[in-house]
Formats: sequence, structure tokens, C-alpha cells
Amino acid sequence: MKVFPFSLPGVIYLGTDSLAKLSAEVEKMGANKVFLITDKGLMDARVAQKVEDCLADNGVEITVYSEVEREPSVENVERAANELKKGDYDLVIGLGGGSPLDVAKGSAVLANNEGSILDYVGVELIPKPGLPLVLIPTTAGTGAEVTKNAIFTDVKAQLKKGVVSEYLLPRVAIVDPKLTVSVPAKITAATGMDALTHAIESYTSLKATIQTDLYALEAIKLISGSLRRVVADGSDLEAREKMAAGSMFAGISLANAGVGAVHALAYPLGGQFGVSHGVANALLLPYVMEFNVIGDLEKFKNVAVAMGQVVTGKSDREAAFMALTAVQELSKDIGIPQSLKEVEVPKEALEKLSLAAIDVKRLLNNNPRQVELDDIRKIYQAAY
Repeated sequence: MKVFPFSLPGVIYLGTDSLAKLSAEVEKMGANKVFLITDKGLMDARVAQKVEDCLADNGVEITVYSEVEREPSVENVERAANELKKGDYDLVIGLGGGSPLDVAKGSAVLANNEGSILDYVGVELIPKPGLPLVLIPTTAGTGAEVTKNAIFTDVKAQLKKGVVSEYLLPRVAIVDPKLTVSVPAKITAATGMDALTHAIESYTSLKATIQTDLYALEAIKLISGSLRRVVADGSDLEAREKMAAGSMFAGISLANAGVGAVHALAYPLGGQFGVSHGVANALLLPYVMEFNVIGDLEKFKNVAVAMGQVVTGKSDREAAFMALTAVQELSKDIGIPQSLKEVEVPKEALEKLSLAAIDVKRLLNNNPRQVELDDIRKIYQAAY
């Protein structure tokens, strides 16, 4: 049996109206000054106000920072951290999709650690804990509320870079499906496929364990069984609840088992062409799966079963490739772009993308099939 560390946030609340638990948790931490990081969209939609209302009786002073970019850059997180350092804050709350949550994570650790966030790109390089952190997702996709990862765009290098540290885990994660009901269908689709990518990649990764497999398989079942419903009808609270749980479970699996080539190839798409993380992962997932299937026929067969495919009478190989079919059908049904051409990536850029992706060794080394530069070229070409 493989032995790897397994980490979770201190406390997780999952379920409808779980936002109401925030007040008691903030009181437990004895916080007096709170720095709330979110984005302008959530400010305009008055979702941030719901958090402020929850803390109205706590007597805490709340400062809201809403300048989070759609795909946060290194400069974005450092600007937020500089604002955080100006006040004597004792708690950071992140509210939003993956971008505000990652900025909250990065800001919280930079408050207590010197230098740039770039100094901590890699695994377990942050020397000291940051400020206490509460994370509240408003999308069912990134699972960032339960991971020790944060991703930022290095504009100069035109590449997304990851910081991985136990110090990025929050004290409290609150996953309230009601906060996702107003998310538009297009974003629901992209973030949902992002979560499915996390589940499938972590389940088939080299660092997967019996613990992470439990979360990953359940996430695949929940997401594949409810994503079409929430894209078709965003007010379907039962489907939203299943997506919220699936996204969180995928995040737990991702946080502990890691991901592989899909993310490695997606990072340059975001860094060079601004393709959103969810869309980049969703677009590349079937093409990378086609390459990876032979690396673990049994696990990909299990993915097919979890996605509702009937594999009775099929060989392991046939059943494994049915997982690819299931992903392609789901992706098409919810309107995900099916090619790089659709997201306006020029064909002449494929070589530069390939050279950038091959350098994401941390992820490629966790892939179920060894990946060479020529393999990456072929995957991008197939996806074009």
C-alpha cells in the first residue's frame, strides 16, 4: 500500500445554509478585524453582503478587497497582500470561485512571510504559517476551499505557477450550495468540468491512495450525474447540492493525490492565451485521457462505471475507453469548446505551448503514463 500524507482543513461545513456556521467559527477564533477577499461580481450580486450580515452580531471590523482578477496574476495576489499588511487584521476570509480563494490563500501567507509569492512556487517552501483563513466557495469547480494549492499567472513567463503548502489549508471551509445558485450556465459548465478533471486526474494519478480513491470516485459519480441538470436549470438546488459535494470531494482527492498531464498542458493555455482554467482543463481532458488510458485500464474502467456506463461483457480495454466516451458526451452536452481553435489559439502556437508544458514536471511526473515532449505535441495537435 502506498503511503502519502493526507490533509484536510480544520473544519468543513457542507450543506444548504451552512453559511450560518460562519459566525460561531469566527467567534471561536477571537477575530476582531477581518479582511474579506472577493471579486466585483460577488459585490454587485450582494453575495459578499451575506457574509457581512452573518458577522453583524460579532462586533468585528470588516474590510472588503474586491480587486481580484478573473485569472489572478502574481501582481494581483501581491497587491492584495500589501493591502492586508496595512491593517492589523487577524483573519482572512476568501469568498468566491477559485480566483478569490487562491488570492486569499496567497495573501494570508504573505502577511507573515517575506518576499514574493514566486519565492514559494513549488512544494512546501513557505517557512511560516499565514494568518488564519476561512474559505467559502461560490462555484462548484475548483475545490480550492479544501486544497493546499494556489495557482497564479506569472505574466512575464506566460505560465501559471502553483504554490503547494500545508499553510494554504484553511482553518474552516464552508460549502453552501445556495451560494452557487446564481452562477450562469456557462460558468457552471466550465467549473463543473474542472471539478470532474480534478476527480479523474487524482483518481488515476501515481500518488492516488485508498483514501483519495474514495473521494475521487464519489466525486465522479456526483458530478457526472448532476452537471447536466445544473447547466440546464441553475435553480435546481438538489443538483447544486450534489455538485457542491462532488467539487469538494474532488478537491480533497486533488489536494492529496495531485493531478497530471491535463493540468500541465492547461497551464500554458491560461498563461499565454488567457483561457480560463476550467475551460482549458475541460477542453484537454478527453485528449489526455485518450493518451493515458493504457496506463491503468482498471482505473479508467472504474471511471466509466462511475459515469454510468454499462461495461458488462466488455473487455477491460473496451470498458476503459468508455470513460473517454462518457467525458466527451458530457462535455458536448453542456457546451464546452471541443478544440483549441474554438478558443482562438493559433496553430503556430502549439510548439511554444508544448515547450512550456514539458517544464511542468511536478504534474507530469504524477501522470499514469510517462509523457515526453513529442507526446505533448501530439495531444495539442489532436485537440486543435
